[in-house]
Amino acid sequence: MRYKLLGRSGLRVSELCLGTMTFGEDWSFGVSKEESKRVFDAFVDAGGNFVDTANLYTNGTSERFLGEFMGEHRQTFVLATKYAFNGRPDDPNGGGNHRKSMHQALEASLKRLGTDYIDLYWVHAWDFMTPVDEVMRALDDLVRAGKVLYVGISNAPAWIVSQANTLADLHGWNPFVGLQIEYSLIERTPERELLPMAKALDIAVTAWSPLGGGMLTGKYKRNTEKPRDARYAQGAWSEDLFVTDRNFTIVEAVEKVADEIDRTPAQVAINWIRQQKGKGVIIPIIGARKLSQLHDNLAALDFALSDKQLARLDAASAVQLGFPYDFLNHDDVRSALYGNRHASIDNHRG
Repeated sequence: MRYKLLGRSGLRVSELCLGTMTFGEDWSFGVSKEESKRVFDAFVDAGGNFVDTANLYTNGTSERFLGEFMGEHRQTFVLATKYAFNGRPDDPNGGGNHRKSMHQALEASLKRLGTDYIDLYWVHAWDFMTPVDEVMRALDDLVRAGKVLYVGISNAPAWIVSQANTLADLHGWNPFVGLQIEYSLIERTPERELLPMAKALDIAVTAWSPLGGGMLTGKYKRNTEKPRDARYAQGAWSEDLFVTDRNFTIVEAVEKVADEIDRTPAQVAINWIRQQKGKGVIIPIIGARKLSQLHDNLAALDFALSDKQLARLDAASAVQLGFPYDFLNHDDVRSALYGNRHASIDNHRG
């Protein structure tokens, strides 16, 4: 296990993050405390120090388990949790990005986790109601109070994140150092705006659902019955969107590479993300319902894909960037901007 700097900070986090949404049996896809502990211990034994949870994962059980598992070694972990999702559906202030929701969620998370501070506190999803300056000032207050060390944002548009960090810089508030998004060979649309923004602002990216809702493990085959467990938790928003010809074409390309190098499709998919070096710091979030799955994911650290293999996977999964990128990359527009010299200009920002 190697370590990366978390965005515009000096915090060192492991190159893989352990996602703990499966810790606890409160939800249909969760696992027992015993199996959760085995998964946690194996991740730690491999050198992992970056663990991710949320206030509502398995109705709070995930946080309680993590608090117990870390125990007296709490200081050695980079602990990340989230707020914003509503734990009291009939209460209009039971969720959201606003200060009241933030305060209530943090205090409850601290109790469940058995700690007095959070290393990285995520805004779980943007609510399009709370002013950006309220969120950033409230998060900054938590940092100044010592209850939170760093802040990040998940599931938000690039323009919101850019506005938030610009305001933070202008006011001397703590900026977002992390961005959590869905990203995989199946879901590459963040390459349009979110990833370039994160690289430009030096924000580290953690990628949830790196296996495309399980699709990239190869467990679903073309022309077979649609999976019945397609769900939010795995990034599979709709069976019709999840099981498509495009996705099966990507899976088959992954399987071919895996067969050539005697690795599993999951390991290939994880390494494709790990090797997107030109797009900034990207850390896959790996989750497991059983120990064997975690061991398989961790084995991705033992090898690297070749440039040719990466190119084949890129070609199979490419998405159109759309306007304005397709326009700006057109030969005629490049010629209008640069004359005949574009190819001879070394652009370190490109």
